[in-house]
Amino acid sequence: MFQEHYFRASDGLKLYARTYGFEIGEKRRRLPIVCLPGLTRNSRDFHSLATFLASPEGGAHKIIALDYRGRGQSDRDADKGRYTIAVEAEDVVTACMHFNIERATFIGTSRGGLILHHLAGAAPALIARAVLNDIGPAIELEGLLKIRDYLNAATRPQSWPAAPAHLRAVHGAEFPILGEEDWREMAEAIFRDENGVPVPDCDPAIAAQLQGLTSETVLTPLWPQFEALARIPTMVVRGDNSRLLSEATVAEMTRRHAGLVTVTAPGQGHAPLLHLDGLKEAVGEFVKA
Repeated sequence: MFQEHYFRASDGLKLYARTYGFEIGEKRRRLPIVCLPGLTRNSRDFHSLATFLASPEGGAHKIIALDYRGRGQSDRDADKGRYTIAVEAEDVVTACMHFNIERATFIGTSRGGLILHHLAGAAPALIARAVLNDIGPAIELEGLLKIRDYLNAATRPQSWPAAPAHLRAVHGAEFPILGEEDWREMAEAIFRDENGVPVPDCDPAIAAQLQGLTSETVLTPLWPQFEALARIPTMVVRGDNSRLLSEATVAEMTRRHAGLVTVTAPGQGHAPLLHLDGLKEAVGEFVKA
């Protein structure tokens, strides 16, 4: 269903990606789609969406889903200071070079959308279309503090059968639409197995970076970077219960980007699962236009 690839970042670190659909290099009418996950997440988050978009029903796209450095099957970085948006954006460019991609549609969830803001300024020719999943140029501090707290919480599921219930206890109030199978799939995407125990599949140093945040922290908005994105066909998906992306920010994004396509994910928080409740069809329509 997918192929696995390893390649080297510019500093030599080994990185990982999954590809779905037709072989890279085939002459296809549609541009490839590059999927960029959230802060501590990985390519497995996109499995259901990528499977759909690679199918004839979803447009028969070529899909590349990345594990950033320190996540999933990519190597952990010995220099923890290199877990930054700028470095990760450079790794995305390296991945595109590895797969001979000169231009693509990008789907960025949370951190992935921030990387897209960076790329819009640093490598705008690479981006044909952009999907921002529950992220924009202004981030709500309340939502970021919540992410800080649950990523750095001491409580972890002690067995795989307990993992879905653990995630439901943490996130269930914001994701009432999710069923048992959805929570199980989320657990399999978030955790890796360590001697029979599920543990977060990322370098702990990534979550630890958020520990310096306080209620007094001032977050710098990325409106100048969004101005570059505003010249690119863009869709924003907002979770109806999101604490990270406000309705006010989406309204301002719409004011600054006249062609912005906006979609709300009912019954979901940060960040929506893009294969549920008609979202995959909405994304599919946007990326094939």
